[in-house]
Amino acid sequence: MTTLNIVLSILDIVFAIAIIVLFLVQEGNDKGMGVVAGGSSDSFYSKAKGRTLEEQLKKWTVVCCIIFAIISVVLYLSIAKAWGANQPATAETTTITETT
Repeated sequence: MTTLNIVLSILDIVFAIAIIVLFLVQEGNDKGMGVVAGGSSDSFYSKAKGRTLEEQLKKWTVVCCIIFAIISVVLYLSIAKAWGANQPATAETTTITETT
C-alpha cells in the first residue's frame, strides 16, 4: 500500500466513526402524543429550526456522508490503479510444454 492509500484509509475510518456518532446523537423525528393532542406547528422551534443543535447535527451528518463517499471512491480508484499496475501485460503468463 502506498502512503496515499494509508492516509485515505485512515480518513475513511475517521469519517465512518464520525457518521456513526453523529447519527446516534441525533434525536428521532417522532413527535409522540403531541401531534394527536394538537401541538402547534407555529412555535419558536419551528421558526428557528435551522439554528438549533438538531439541525446542525443533521447538516454535519450530511457533510460527513458526502466526504466519506468521495474518499471511499478515491480510495477504491487508487487501490484499483495500483492493482492494475501489477498485472501482466498479456493474458498468457506461462507456457505449457507437452512431453510425449
